[in-house]
Amino acid sequence: MTKHLVRFGAAVLATLLALVALWQFRGVLVYVLLSLTLASALGPLAARLLKGRLVVRAAWLCLYLVVLGSFGFLLFSTGEAAISEIQRFALTVSAQDVWQLPPWLEGTTFQQALVTRLPAPSQLFEAVTGDQGQLVLPTLLGITQGLGSVVSGALIVLLLSLYWSSNQVHFERLWLSLLPAEQRKQVRDIVRTIELNIGAYLRGLVVQSLLVGLLLGLGYWLLGFPYPALLALTGALVCLIPVMGAPLALLSPLLVGLLTSVETSLLAGLYTLAILIAVGIWVKPRLFNRNLSNPMLTVLLLVALFDAFGLIGILVAPPVSIVCQVLWNRLVSHRAVAGNAAELSDLQGRLSRVQATIEGMDEPPPLVTSSLERLTHLLAEAGPILSAAEPPQPT
Repeated sequence: MTKHLVRFGAAVLATLLALVALWQFRGVLVYVLLSLTLASALGPLAARLLKGRLVVRAAWLCLYLVVLGSFGFLLFSTGEAAISEIQRFALTVSAQDVWQLPPWLEGTTFQQALVTRLPAPSQLFEAVTGDQGQLVLPTLLGITQGLGSVVSGALIVLLLSLYWSSNQVHFERLWLSLLPAEQRKQVRDIVRTIELNIGAYLRGLVVQSLLVGLLLGLGYWLLGFPYPALLALTGALVCLIPVMGAPLALLSPLLVGLLTSVETSLLAGLYTLAILIAVGIWVKPRLFNRNLSNPMLTVLLLVALFDAFGLIGILVAPPVSIVCQVLWNRLVSHRAVAGNAAELSDLQGRLSRVQATIEGMDEPPPLVTSSLERLTHLLAEAGPILSAAEPPQPT
């Protein structure tokens, strides 16, 4: 009894120490998880460069370079245009003394209360920037430091992901050797399923963000909206945020419309809503696996990880939700289905033995014969139902 208590206490103490160590080094853990996630997203793309003939691999490499160069040029051009539009937007706000409200609100009680209680745009701009812009420099320094930390963190994640990808087979053999032989195949299948689903999620998220940004920028430019590049870049970036990305993308043109033109902003808001609905109906089902989408679990993880890690926690919440779904499907649901299938196989074996015994009888009773036929029919109906209840395979 004392020996069991000592073992139980040692296990609890080791678990608590491991959790404390993970919490103390949570920043490093986040970098490792992000690098593994990026490696899973780039894995299928890099595999095309390692298989096939030399001509095929060279063609894929040229295609990747063209796509990467086009993406870099597009990002550079959009960023340059967005910076110019930010400067024009600041000049417009600093010289504007009234809010642009819809004509049907003028003269109403709401409009009078809003005008009396809400300061003018120029006053808000002066309060934010300070006297002669004295508060702008600290803000720019903070943004520069934040950008520097983001860029350095992205480089660390990229280098780690390249390291994991180049030594994936070695690491897989290493950690599988620590497990019992009978559990290695199941654990390897689970890890590969998680890797495939997370990689597919990240690739779909990037494609969705690029598509939304391009469509929004083109539509805003055709509608004559004054800041198309800035709002398109904002919409593409907020689409990376789970759950709250679509409302933020819809809110941006409406807020800018209070400073420019209400009619144009409403038209841009309707266009943004149409684009988001179209992407949600026709594009998202082809990019994401709906079987591993649990909004409630994602929201709970989003709140918890945001409280612990901030913005990085928001971005990490959907992959963590996918991991939880895969583990539940493979370790709980799959095990339950496998147990039901084993019981069904046992019943079919017993039924065959009973049927052989009845066939050996000279004149079996009619009740026994009808019961045997009914039982055979029930077991035949149960087989497809259990097969349909199996967990879906990863796409």
